[in-house]
Amino acid sequence: MRPLILVSTDCDIESSDSLKLQADYVRAVYLTGGLPLVAVPPMECGDTAEAVAELCSMARGIVLTGGPDILPHLFGEEPHPKLGAVSPIRDQFELALARAAIQADLPTLAICRGMQAINVARGGSLNQHLPDEPSDVDHRQSLPGQMASHRVEIKPGSRLANTLGTSVTEVNSFHHQAISELGHDLEAVAWSDDGTIEAIEDPDRRFLIGVQWHAELLVDRRAHLTLFERFTDSAGEFGRERLGQVAA
Repeated sequence: MRPLILVSTDCDIESSDSLKLQADYVRAVYLTGGLPLVAVPPMECGDTAEAVAELCSMARGIVLTGGPDILPHLFGEEPHPKLGAVSPIRDQFELALARAAIQADLPTLAICRGMQAINVARGGSLNQHLPDEPSDVDHRQSLPGQMASHRVEIKPGSRLANTLGTSVTEVNSFHHQAISELGHDLEAVAWSDDGTIEAIEDPDRRFLIGVQWHAELLVDRRAHLTLFERFTDSAGEFGRERLGQVAA
């Protein structure tokens, strides 16, 4: 039986752009053995915490996806003049999802904004506008998402390095925010050539990896497909353990 994987999304799920973006995550999850369920933030319909608790009780894993900027007030800063579009409802929903997943040790794969959300949920902060920092790395590429635009170096021996089977990989890049101060119990495990944190993990959790690149667009490359495979494998293991506890 495929493990049920929650895939977070924008509030405006009916827009063609949102549907297309979610289709890439859905494809990656299904391709690697998961059963994806797109989780839409509740819109003025009760307690977010209650909705999140019910979703997490059913899920075997969570993918926190890319999207708009995170409100700077959530990490104690005033907005930068170049702050992009924000979604307070989505921020509230995904930070609650991140915290519930941590509490339940639910396997979590966080991508781009999702990685930033994990960091903020753990008390970390973000660089609101990377172009303010001198760099030769193009963090907001004009190339299609299926094409890599720069390389990242991965910490040898980290879960991510062991998962991808390499300490260097080529990635795509579509962001202008990035991690500044790391959140509690998170470890930076990959960097671009300009020092930007490109991946994080919590080695004490069953599976918690965040990557700044859009791995869902790179699953035709073996290393990035393996990232989703290891995530869904962990979700399946979590589900079997939960069933065993119920049977007992």
